[in-house]
Amino acid sequence: MSSIPAPPLDGLPGLDPSWSRRVRVTDSASGDSHDWHLLDTAGELERLGVTPVGTILAVHGNPTWSYLWRRIVGASVEAAATGAPAWRVVAVDHLNMGFSARTGSPRSLQQRVSDLGDLTDELGLTAPVITLGHDWGGVVALGWAVDHPELLAGVVSLNTAVHHPEGVPIPAPLRLASARGVLATSTVTTPAFLETTLSLARPALAPEVKDAYRAPYRSAADRAGIGAFVADIPVDDGDASFGELRRIAAGVSMLTVPALLLWGPDDPIFGDRYLDDLIDRLPHADVHRFEGAGHLIAEDRPYADAVLTWLADRVAPGAAAPLATRDAHPPIDDAPYAPLWSALDRRREDDADAIIDMATRSGRTRHVSWRRLDDRVRRIAAGLASTGVRRGQRVSVLVPPGPTLTAVIYACLRIGAVVVVADAGLGVRGLSRAVRGAWPDVVIGEVKGLAAAKVLGWPGVRISTATLPWASRRALGVSHSLAEIAARGTGAPLPAEPSPDDFAAILFTSGSTGPAKGVRYTHRQLSAVRDVLAAHFAITEQTGLVTGFAPFALLGPALGTRSATPNMDVSAPRTLTARAVAAAVRAADARMVFLSPAAILNVVATAGELTDDDRDALAEVATFLSTGAPVGEPLLAATSALMPNAEPHTPYGMTECLLVTDITLDGIRHAAGAPDRGVCVGAPIGSNRVLISALDDDGRPVGTPDQAPGVLGEVVISAPHLKSSYDRLWLTDRAAADATPTDGGRWHRTGDVGHLDADGRLWIEGRLPHILTTAEGPVAPVGPEQELERSARVRRAAVVGVGPEGLRQAVAVVETVPAVTRPSLAAAELAAELRALSSLPLVAVLTVPELPTDIRHNSKIDRQRLSAWAEATLAGGRMGRP
Repeated sequence: MSSIPAPPLDGLPGLDPSWSRRVRVTDSASGDSHDWHLLDTAGELERLGVTPVGTILAVHGNPTWSYLWRRIVGASVEAAATGAPAWRVVAVDHLNMGFSARTGSPRSLQQRVSDLGDLTDELGLTAPVITLGHDWGGVVALGWAVDHPELLAGVVSLNTAVHHPEGVPIPAPLRLASARGVLATSTVTTPAFLETTLSLARPALAPEVKDAYRAPYRSAADRAGIGAFVADIPVDDGDASFGELRRIAAGVSMLTVPALLLWGPDDPIFGDRYLDDLIDRLPHADVHRFEGAGHLIAEDRPYADAVLTWLADRVAPGAAAPLATRDAHPPIDDAPYAPLWSALDRRREDDADAIIDMATRSGRTRHVSWRRLDDRVRRIAAGLASTGVRRGQRVSVLVPPGPTLTAVIYACLRIGAVVVVADAGLGVRGLSRAVRGAWPDVVIGEVKGLAAAKVLGWPGVRISTATLPWASRRALGVSHSLAEIAARGTGAPLPAEPSPDDFAAILFTSGSTGPAKGVRYTHRQLSAVRDVLAAHFAITEQTGLVTGFAPFALLGPALGTRSATPNMDVSAPRTLTARAVAAAVRAADARMVFLSPAAILNVVATAGELTDDDRDALAEVATFLSTGAPVGEPLLAATSALMPNAEPHTPYGMTECLLVTDITLDGIRHAAGAPDRGVCVGAPIGSNRVLISALDDDGRPVGTPDQAPGVLGEVVISAPHLKSSYDRLWLTDRAAADATPTDGGRWHRTGDVGHLDADGRLWIEGRLPHILTTAEGPVAPVGPEQELERSARVRRAAVVGVGPEGLRQAVAVVETVPAVTRPSLAAAELAAELRALSSLPLVAVLTVPELPTDIRHNSKIDRQRLSAWAEATLAGGRMGRP
């Protein structure tokens, strides 16, 4: 046994040497004594004169050391100094690791768990203790948690695993590092394993931080523990530590204390597969995936703030019980509940059209009756259940909108499976991020979707919509075809219906202001969407819908009325033409038309192609809706001219709450005379409520949400059909409900910015990330953009900020009429015209062929991207396309 010299901690960034201490501990198994090094805030708390409320026991992984936890050590001390609950932090260096003793022999997983218990016995730790672990240190910490239930008050894990599925290779980096003939060279003889680990940080670590991690591992002798740690990784029951890992995994499944799982999804070692396993074992856990973070999540993201916030919410006296936050969904109101498939049940003997699909590849219109749709739904539902798909399992559906998608979704809902809907409008990267983040148990898709699943490593049992040749089936890893599933379900019984408050679906946002977020809905909430839509727009079985907006196409069967999808590429709204809308209206004898804002642009642009018969069909439409993004009066008026007897509506909503307010064309024209800035989206629908949280000078929504008119702030909403939560985004959920009314309702901070007028109408003026924090105060972009769009030479405008926060300067970026061919500074005449129209001083006017927008709607301008582009361009950078 040997001890390494006292740790040279002076000068290591972010680490106060006074936190360092040594403890001599006797090994309970061998009787040997070893010197442990740890970071311990007990002395600092004593100096501050505060008594800790408990201890955070932080355990690093391989090949790091207690330096990994310097941020929570420092943050906990700072919090205690300000009067917040004082948590003592004990961050250990494993034996043979960091600046703890080198024992001369490797330590197995069982020994490391026992070692940690010996240390905490020596320290005399008392309840409550929170374990905090990362990497293989997470396994050791959870092992200690299982063995010390009398002390345990909670567990926190960052990218770790307690189980590896049988038959699945271990992650490639570990497989390579542990290979015979490579292990010693990669982990001990050279610092390759250490350096590779340090390279996983996102963004890259500063050189001085990297050097701090290297400090205890300068020589091969110092790195022996790194190699032994890798060699001890248990893969199967032939490995010495496999039994201990299995014991810990079983024990974790029995834990009922509060749990927090913080995750970096871009980890090549501990990916989402292991997070999903931990969630299965700790179903009450709060979970947050930091999109873009990797293995070294403690370096990548503000985990320390998250942990301390979570302790205050879940563990401190008076905190919420952990089991009350994940699976409990109290009834929204006293409204009667009918499941989404109730209209199918009611019309199952009806041979009238339920779905008319005109967007087929063959070009032939497809008619599906209520009888056929109900039969298809029932057979797929029973077939899925017979193959083992259970209530609560996730099913990712990679099927284009149409009758097949509708049947699959209603079948999944009927058996209580959670439908994961991430459409192609997210783009390949966004779609892959969404599917992997949701970690589905089953993937149902066409060949294109299944090929992407194979190439991109998406999880789940694969079911193909088509019957594939054997070779294709094997190559794609397909277990069943949809025809086989339906055949299995023919005559088979359906399982019991899910309860109203079971999770039903995960719908993904457009990702227009960051990575797309999964939004969880219960069956009750999805039915509430249907009910508010039916009530507000008086939809009956006779109404008939044309749905040029994919999300609403799925609601037709729920509303009990026929629906037609026009001939278009449903993933590209701009492909919809006026003639295609007219043909769909004729086919469905429709009285209501849904279109996305992007679709409207091309419908209006192609109006000249309409025949007299087309115009006669459109004249029968009674209600027209466009939602997904605000629609201005000129565009809505142009659409109204095509459907002269229809009342045009443009509801305001979002994936989190599909219908919040509504306004008609007449309402927009009436609002045009008001002095308000932004887009008027009308008054709340039904029992919905809208409040505003005022912005401070830094553009932060800190005001108590209320209905005071004329106050610029974040839009805060409540509605019966408001989503349940975000999926695996605990911090996002918390922020969305932070400082909202405590009246027993469910509230949501939308991220949209606007104001209420004296008549209670809502005006949208942009998004929180798009606010310009100027010397005169916060400025929302939509009003200034509307001023610029008064010019006949501007098709669309964006106003973005450049310069430091608090002193942002406004830059106009515009699409022109006619369009320019490449980005450039605006011609002097145009720049002068726009400056004269603008109430903001514009430091520059730039013209572009096309403003960057989200893929799904083709209409939400990416102002953050434009801001970065404008700043780089005006600083002398190359003027490429934004």
